[in-house]
Amino acid sequence: MKRRALLTAPLLLAACSRPPEPLPVYQSIPAFRLTAQDGRAFSSAAELSGHIWVADFIFTTCTGPCPRMSRLMKQVAEATRTLPNVRYASFTVDPRNDTPEALAAYAKRYSADTTRWSFLTGSIEDLHHLKREAFKLGNVDGSLNHSTRFVLVDTQGRVRGFYGTSDDADVPKLIADIQQLSRAPQS
Repeated sequence: MKRRALLTAPLLLAACSRPPEPLPVYQSIPAFRLTAQDGRAFSSAAELSGHIWVADFIFTTCTGPCPRMSRLMKQVAEATRTLPNVRYASFTVDPRNDTPEALAAYAKRYSADTTRWSFLTGSIEDLHHLKREAFKLGNVDGSLNHSTRFVLVDTQGRVRGFYGTSDDADVPKLIADIQQLSRAPQS
């Protein structure tokens, strides 16, 4: 019996140390230019290229899911704060009202570290193109309807996962996937 336990222990340890399955690769996010919460021009090529990042779509006057989403994004940012290569981008679906000043106040409300978490606005056309064509999450059409999912993007601008925010179950998975991407060479 002892001998069998000694023989199976290394097998169990080997099984536990098996690397995780690679994350799927979905569509690529094209380079974009928007305006950040501080009023400066935001270029994804300059700010996000070479970084792992998490995106979501919100609006500052939302009384529905947006506050929860922003609290969860803050939780993810806190859990990954020791990973210097991770960024966060919250895109507005209400660019008519979400001025840089409104986004800056919203960022402050959530104590966002704006050196890593950007709140972005731009033209309806640019935001609509990103949300619908790049992220595949619907329209920016004035209705303020929007996806409540987080999107994980790798260092090469490729979507690697979608995560729900209606309950807390997907947040640990998102954090684990960020950690996995940060450890793995990107290819």
